[in-house]
Amino acid sequence: MEEITGKWVIETVMPDLAIMLKVDDVLYSGHTGFQRVEVVHSDVYGRSLLLDGKTQSTERDEHIYHETLVHPALLSHPNPRDVFIGGGGEGGTLRETLVHKTVENVVMVDLDQQVVDLCREHLPQHHQGAFDDPRTTLVFDDARQYLASSSQQFDVMIMDLVDPLEGGPAYLLYTEEYYNIVRARLKPGGILVTQSGPAGYLSLHECFTTIYKTLASIFSHTHPYHTHVPSFITIWGFTVASDAPLPQLAPAEVDVRIKERLARPLRHYDGETHAAMFALPRHIREGIAGETRINRDDAPVFMV
Repeated sequence: MEEITGKWVIETVMPDLAIMLKVDDVLYSGHTGFQRVEVVHSDVYGRSLLLDGKTQSTERDEHIYHETLVHPALLSHPNPRDVFIGGGGEGGTLRETLVHKTVENVVMVDLDQQVVDLCREHLPQHHQGAFDDPRTTLVFDDARQYLASSSQQFDVMIMDLVDPLEGGPAYLLYTEEYYNIVRARLKPGGILVTQSGPAGYLSLHECFTTIYKTLASIFSHTHPYHTHVPSFITIWGFTVASDAPLPQLAPAEVDVRIKERLARPLRHYDGETHAAMFALPRHIREGIAGETRINRDDAPVFMV
């Protein structure tokens, strides 16, 4: 839950915990056909996008999230040319994907055209013109429906989806059934990566451990990783999966691949950061080891 009271945004991050952010401007507040949307400005984070009361992205730290989501998977693939993005309305994931020189075609499927239009207008530093890149095919549809009816295959598939909230637009994009659809759309050696929700000590069981467990039941190789995104308040989780062995990239090799394969330098992700992201703290390792739930259409696990 989130509300804008006077010049403060109050965002609930756990049932008994909320944070307050002082804002100096509300650029947009309203509902689309799918979700509630706010775009606000604060001295702390710059322009921020909130969906259904949850902070999705801020100008100050969005590069941490988007670089973390995109580059480990793309750099793990030997030659990513065709890429699928599920969600990603702000355009940051698309922007980072297009930095890769090998990428020839990106299909981005987002359910909510109004959110994308609002981000085009209000968050230009996020997308930086990526929507207009000739390599981009932008589709407004349900990602599951699109993939189920498509025969196209991809080298890398990136799920930049809103969290699996009860009644939200994306909770069926984290289930066993959906991941089997995704698996069928991957080329041999293809890689899936998904944002996987909070992975902090108090919150990793909300959805992170079940997303990992579900993917590990489908793919031969599944690796969780994490980073700290300040505007998300806690450690944030990600999961990469493939039926092909995923390379264990040493820091020096990550730096070489960044230099050779990317069209510009990065701000957050490099070889040492990569090593730190995949070195899991004890609470995450124990949480994953103890998880037994599988996310299924008839028994979805919702983020609180």
